[in-house]
Amino acid sequence: MLQARYLLVGSSHAALEALAAIRMHDAEGSVLLATRDAAPPYSPTVLPYVVSGKSDAERVRLRGARYFEEQKVALRCGSALASLDTAARVARFADGEQVEYERLLLATGASPAIPPIAGLKQVPYHVLRTLEDALRLRAALGSARKAVVLGAGLVGMHAAENLVNAGAETTVVEMQPQVLPGYFDAQAASLIAQAFGQRGARMLCGQAVISAAPRGQGFALKLTGGERVEGELLLVATGVRPAIDYLAGSGVAAERGILVDRRMRTSVANVWAAGDVAQAASFYRDAPVVNGILPNAVEQGRVAGMDMAADPGARDFRGAVPINTYHFFGRQALSVGVDAIEGGETHVQCDEAAGRYRKIVLKDDRLSGIFSIDAPFDPGIMVELVLRRVDLGPVKQAFLDEPRQSARRLMSQLWR
Repeated sequence: MLQARYLLVGSSHAALEALAAIRMHDAEGSVLLATRDAAPPYSPTVLPYVVSGKSDAERVRLRGARYFEEQKVALRCGSALASLDTAARVARFADGEQVEYERLLLATGASPAIPPIAGLKQVPYHVLRTLEDALRLRAALGSARKAVVLGAGLVGMHAAENLVNAGAETTVVEMQPQVLPGYFDAQAASLIAQAFGQRGARMLCGQAVISAAPRGQGFALKLTGGERVEGELLLVATGVRPAIDYLAGSGVAAERGILVDRRMRTSVANVWAAGDVAQAASFYRDAPVVNGILPNAVEQGRVAGMDMAADPGARDFRGAVPINTYHFFGRQALSVGVDAIEGGETHVQCDEAAGRYRKIVLKDDRLSGIFSIDAPFDPGIMVELVLRRVDLGPVKQAFLDEPRQSARRLMSQLWR
């Protein structure tokens, strides 16, 4: 049986940030980092660019072997966590290995959520969550004349753009009445959908797939509206769910994800969780949320690592604030925070002809959310304005007119 003072399960941003935080305070404690991925650590956010060919699969590593050697970390790839005995502090892996730990971080990320569509298992389809998925999808692009994407979230929309650019006749099917429902309101989403439509993509929103069946060398889908959609390449991008199957019998409390407090501690002593798998405090409401985005994973990993190492500088997680940057057809869409809040005020500027859009949500002269299409701002600065509850009253009109420049001036003063 292997032994480690710190066992980190997962290898993306949360686990790597926790590792860095641990090593800042504890340079010698033994660390074992185990990941179900066969590949060394990489960021899932880069996968659409591997599919498009903009990023080389061999150059997307977050850390190389030398880094782990320098940090005195044992790295085990292709090792999926199977179960936990938290009383004995033993983690069991699918390859039969067991690790006795003192302190454990669960940063196992998320897995594709496959909808219960009749006949789907009989139809070959792609998902996009791992580097292997990205390489398989990239290989399939060249030969696909007709493609269907289920789901119009970020993964689905990135993939649809790649398919359009590869010359495939592309259809996107989304259950919600708009694209990117978790990121933009209907007005902004319509501008993005129009850009796809102008390039030949069919955007079928407010539709769900009832059944799937093989048809020739491809497949046929039946939709709730009665239409049949056929194709040769099918991508299922209907969301993800935290990877927590290994929790059975562990005593670690979970709802949608693993429940954690503001130090990322779970309900079981000496076990922490961070990243896409964690259900953590929200900045906007009392109920904890799963907010699977890179900036939250980084902050949660840092908080967890500092707490695991008993770093006196450890601090609470400030709460999840949604933040996303989305590029499509050479254009940019940004979203930070919430697009509506009780008792708030909303300011919208929209130039449909130019495809530009900006929405600012304030409450008590404090920023709650800001969203744009081709109207750039600095997302990181805006998140800080939200988290710090900066009073924008004295500069409110200037902020509404020029949010990027106003925010930069404000933060240059606050960061001094």
